[in-house]
Amino acid sequence: QVQLVESGGGLVQPGGSLRLSCAASAFTLDNYAIGWFRQAPGKEREGVSCISSSAGSTFYADSVKGRFTISRDNAKNTVYLRMNSLKPEDTAVYYCYVRKSGSDYWGQGTQVTVSS
Repeated sequence: QVQLVESGGGLVQPGGSLRLSCAASAFTLDNYAIGWFRQAPGKEREGVSCISSSAGSTFYADSVKGRFTISRDNAKNTVYLRMNSLKPEDTAVYYCYVRKSGSDYWGQGTQVTVSS
């Protein structure tokens, strides 16, 4: 069964950093683009970043450009989202996503809270 599992969230002060991980099981990430999304309370889910299968292309939302870095380690079957200079408005549940064989798969999410 295709599964994505996020980890690495937590409580961090403004200006701090976190690294989120998205580990895949029952399939290999190598051939798929992977996306990170987030959803804050009372708001719609929004795209944050994505990375192509070869890691040759990346995309970042304007709100995180220059602060977040997406990367992948195909040997570990894992995609990462490094988040620096975190702001209170980055507070949300973060999800990773893959579209595989015509179906959408989401992880369970990991909470990121930026607060002093």
